Amino acid sequence: MKLICFGVRKVERDFFINLNRFGYELTLVEELLNDDNINLVENHEAIMLRANCPANKKNLELFKKYGIKYILTRTVGYNHIDLDASRELGFKVARVPTYSPNAIGELVITFAMNLVRKGVYMINRSLQKNFIVDEFMFSREIRNLTVGIIGTGKIGLTTAKLFKGLGSNIIAYDVYKNESAKEFLEYVSLDELIKTSDIISLHCPYIKGVNDNLIDDDFINKAKDDVIIINTARGELQDVEAVIRGLENGKVGGFATDVFSNEKEFFFKDMRNKTIDENIEKLLNLYPKVLITPHIGSYTDEALTNMIEISYENLKEFIETGFCENQL
Repeated sequence: MKLICFGVRKVERDFFINLNRFGYELTLVEELLNDDNINLVENHEAIMLRANCPANKKNLELFKKYGIKYILTRTVGYNHIDLDASRELGFKVARVPTYSPNAIGELVITFAMNLVRKGVYMINRSLQKNFIVDEFMFSREIRNLTVGIIGTGKIGLTTAKLFKGLGSNIIAYDVYKNESAKEFLEYVSLDELIKTSDIISLHCPYIKGVNDNLIDDDFINKAKDDVIIINTARGELQDVEAVIRGLENGKVGGFATDVFSNEKEFFFKDMRNKTIDENIEKLLNLYPKVLITPHIGSYTDEALTNMIEISYENLKEFIETGFCENQL
């Protein structure tokens, strides 16, 4: 079975090779799938994508032309794949339903600690040999704060446990309550969570037409003054312009995100001395109240291993049975 994998960073190559216990004939491409390299899929039967690899109808039709039968995405989300078109064209498609929740949870804690204790700000000043202690460095202690978790699946629950370990009070909102989570948190309404949380962390899936721009002006206006908002879920959950307004008027004390709805335009690219989205520029200029990372929440050894192993197993199931437990 010839499998081509896009978006394989140099540090990831050995993982793809060493975890290949099924003997797939691998082609590993460092770049994300794009118009210039899509021809590389020719003579392969299966393809593995990452987020921001567009499997739109146009590309799916090219996949069909080049001989692809199986489409794997090593992600939980799959909004980069046109599922209706993929079914029409007869593809077998599968995702990775979960991977190391600690990878995301630890990034959230990193964001929270830096925004509460002004860590990045202080380190950068020291790097510039400025050792004056200013008023901005004065901080609260995270154990005295209430953390609101929106979405208590594996990642949300793991994040709640990590905050609980720091002594924070944890409240949560989810349409589907997790009974085992009640040991670590208290479920409340979304309105109560927004109004009482010092830190709000998003861990819910994006459902088009249901929770688009969940973080909007209304959400922010309801929140406590100086609220910290963290999004490591999906960029579509945040109204960036509303967040900017909240930061500029002082309602939002800190904002951290690993995702944007239009991130493919600039993430994974060197944008120095280049034009970038106006709203992203505004956010960058609001540092140190804003922290941005380029969709690297899952960029750990454990999470990568999970993604690759499950994707390989998905393909094996398709080959042997024509079906896959993680089929879309």
